[in-house]
Amino acid sequence: MNQAYGFGRFNILPPVVKNLLIINGLAFLASVVITERFGLNVFNLLGLHYWTSEAFSPYQIFTHLFIHANFEHIFFNMFSLWMFGAVIENYWGGKRFLTYYLITGLGAAIVYNFSKSIDIHMISTHLNPDQIALVKSEGYSIWQKQMNYTDHYMAALNEAINEPSVGASGAVYGILLAFGMIFPNSLIYLYFLVPIKAKYLIIGFIVLELSLGLMNKPTDHIAHFAHLGGMIFGYLLIKYWNKTNRQSLF
Repeated sequence: MNQAYGFGRFNILPPVVKNLLIINGLAFLASVVITERFGLNVFNLLGLHYWTSEAFSPYQIFTHLFIHANFEHIFFNMFSLWMFGAVIENYWGGKRFLTYYLITGLGAAIVYNFSKSIDIHMISTHLNPDQIALVKSEGYSIWQKQMNYTDHYMAALNEAINEPSVGASGAVYGILLAFGMIFPNSLIYLYFLVPIKAKYLIIGFIVLELSLGLMNKPTDHIAHFAHLGGMIFGYLLIKYWNKTNRQSLF
């Protein structure tokens, strides 16, 4: 592997990736215990809400990166973080890798909220001003009771405003993009069987996430535009670093 990627001693679990895995793991266990034992809604507290929601707090832009919905969610995110993030951290170093991780996570949050603003505008065209005002004034309290409106568009508006987004997926997709840009011809085995070059896999992810995001199925509950946001900010950051740094990244 050292020869394939061009670095010296390869650390299979570099420090930043290791600490991110530990923090995410502990946060997941804590969220399960707090929810089951004390009945507190950790997602509402630490998940990222739309900026006009009563539940929104600025710290959620950071904390939502460390909260996951279920075991499957955290497993695939952390597996991808380790698989691709370890390579990138070995190549860049810990400081640059952590900077990239946090900025792509922030970028995912920005793009996600921007996409939500479009959704909210589109939904609002189907409602009158009184219905919109009603959702904004009482929608969050209804959402906290795990209830929603019977009117389809009022329910959709309430969900768009008050449903939180959680998970490190935006930053993880940013890491996938970095891997594809730095090692475009590296082979990745889908399901451990089908070989595909990294650059084609990343293109496939972009097309898939864009398509699913535009389809916008209400039952999906996956923040596809957050994934794209992580990739967009990752691309811009890598291009900026390549342009301004004396030593080229790749």
